Amino acid sequence: MVELEIDGKKVQAPEGSMVIQAAQEADIYIPHFCYHKKLSIAANCRMCLVDVEKAPKAVPACATPVTQGMIVRTKSAKAIAAQNAVMEFLLINHPLDCPVCDQGGECQLQDLAVGYGWSASRYDEEKRSVKPKEVGPLISMKEMTRCIHCTRCVRFGQEIGGIMELGMSNRGEHAEIETFVGSSIDSELSGNMIDICPVGALTSKPFRFSARTWEMARRRSVSPHDSTGANLIMQVKNNKVLRVVPFENEDVNECWIADRDRFSYEALNGAERLTKPMLKQGGQWQEVDWQTALEYVANGLHDIRAQHGAGAIGALVSPHSTLEELFLAGRLVRGLGSQNIDHRLRDTELAAPEGVRWLGTSIASLGQLQAALVVGSNLRKDHPLFAARIRQAVRHGAQVAALTSPALLRAADAWAMPLAAASLGEPAQWPQLLADVAAALAAAKGVAAPAPGTASEAAQAMAKALLSGERKAVLLGNAAAQHPAASSLLALAQWIGEQSGASVGYLTEAANTVGAQVVAALPGPGGLNAAHMLGGGLKAALLLNCEPGPDTRGVALSGCDMVVTLSPFKANLDVSDVLLPIAPFSETSGSFVNAEGRVQSFHAVVAPLGDTRPAWKVLRVLGDMLEVVQPAYQSTQEVLAEALGGTVLEFIPPERLDNRTQAAIDLTARPAALAPVGIYQLDGLVRRAPSLQGTTDGREGAAA
Repeated sequence: MVELEIDGKKVQAPEGSMVIQAAQEADIYIPHFCYHKKLSIAANCRMCLVDVEKAPKAVPACATPVTQGMIVRTKSAKAIAAQNAVMEFLLINHPLDCPVCDQGGECQLQDLAVGYGWSASRYDEEKRSVKPKEVGPLISMKEMTRCIHCTRCVRFGQEIGGIMELGMSNRGEHAEIETFVGSSIDSELSGNMIDICPVGALTSKPFRFSARTWEMARRRSVSPHDSTGANLIMQVKNNKVLRVVPFENEDVNECWIADRDRFSYEALNGAERLTKPMLKQGGQWQEVDWQTALEYVANGLHDIRAQHGAGAIGALVSPHSTLEELFLAGRLVRGLGSQNIDHRLRDTELAAPEGVRWLGTSIASLGQLQAALVVGSNLRKDHPLFAARIRQAVRHGAQVAALTSPALLRAADAWAMPLAAASLGEPAQWPQLLADVAAALAAAKGVAAPAPGTASEAAQAMAKALLSGERKAVLLGNAAAQHPAASSLLALAQWIGEQSGASVGYLTEAANTVGAQVVAALPGPGGLNAAHMLGGGLKAALLLNCEPGPDTRGVALSGCDMVVTLSPFKANLDVSDVLLPIAPFSETSGSFVNAEGRVQSFHAVVAPLGDTRPAWKVLRVLGDMLEVVQPAYQSTQEVLAEALGGTVLEFIPPERLDNRTQAAIDLTARPAALAPVGIYQLDGLVRRAPSLQGTTDGREGAAA
């Protein structure tokens, strides 16, 4: 540690850190624009100039390393004069259009101009102007005249997003931030550029001119999409969600969120929202009241159980549902005497569950890995924030190997990170390709391989990567979990992990894939799995946030006498008999369990739209009407406590999380139609967000 003095205060800082970092640790604010704690240092803006004793001129705090005995003054006459001069320089060409700028009220330039700016400009020459750019449906670059060339957006793309989509062209007063040859911005993390822009040059196109920041209430929530469980701030006005930004949580999402977390809110106020219960009568949909709809459902389930037995009733539940909803759906189905419930809507093996599959390590540790083998994943699109952490590990020397299909690794930069090795093959070949890695590892260690394999050059490179370093992981992606030989892939991964000292885990697909396993949203003894239910094994089906087709790899539901859809949207109109409008995550309280087993609860941020009701209340009332034995729950916290065994937990206990398998390794090739699910086709919310569907990924996913 180095000891220095800042504004008369003794401060200790790690050797090699910068003055601005030491000042932040001591709660001393130094004005800045281009510096960001997650990005490399550029020293472009010079707003952080400070007075260092014995230095002839003011120096940038963001680019000046601390030294033993250094004396720094941030508020001396020299420092203030330098900062005032920089602010004057920045404002010479700034348009000063605060009244019409979306950044007004949360603009760093606006805030600092109050303390460091002049009341009037000394310059009367014509200001420079920059032509607006069109870069896609998410980010507006209409007012690039505001840009102060801090290059935060450029560095974000290179270092966090992994793709340099923006750059600075020309020099001096002709310098501009722009894309290459008129390209659009297609990164799945691009919206973070809006947050880190210190002025109003980059703004949210869907939010543009919707509200002022001080008009909106800010309420915390949790993302309902992938298994990161990103923490969100939902900004609300007039009972509508108008903007979503990240809530910083270093252990989960750092200070970033994916674009689907940021822009999927458009679906919450969209035209497809279901606001009243509906019954299909004579082939026509009619709106009814809740009492009529629930009595119809209860009577229908009662009659089908009487005629066909409880085994004719089942539930297909989405892993994007809350823990409480999944628990009560299971209680309802089992209370009727059935064991037919399943959340594995896209899986093709559907073996009897052996344990709660999870990440196998903490999310934060992904950024500290020294080696990783990723099997069957479209990493960058399936899990953008996990990919960002692994990308940071690669920047620090980690070796990452991929075993996947050409469709999931279409180009060398498909994961936006360099790979130490890659083994590509169609899904039917994956068990053999992974057995080849095991064979190469066995040869390197002088032990017997768990299955016949050939130590190919790619397999040897993967084995070498896994034997390097101390912190390593074998990570199974969405396509590996959904593979017809999922158990064999896990058994091979388990052996590789044991021999290499790597953790073994799943990059679980949805917001609550782990939670669905914890509350046993799975077939019980003798129960039908999702494939059997979809294939005609039921007479009555409950669909909770589930849309057969988009959520089931195109497989439709058949053979049912009654289908009840519980959804926030007008979904499943062709197969359903009843539509019950349930609240999306923004209009109900609940909990999600992310990939590392972290339990995150949230509250509603707006009131339910129309006659929408929280799904946990609907399921509880249906249970009462069908005489299912259950407590009279008054809140989701009561449901959560019972679902987790009597107490609310922050993490699922380690003894309940288990990635081990007793399955035998079978290398028989199995045909597998495992086309990747588009990043903006994952769930009902993103499928109904117009701006996301207008992106390159949205168009390609919809066409697939």
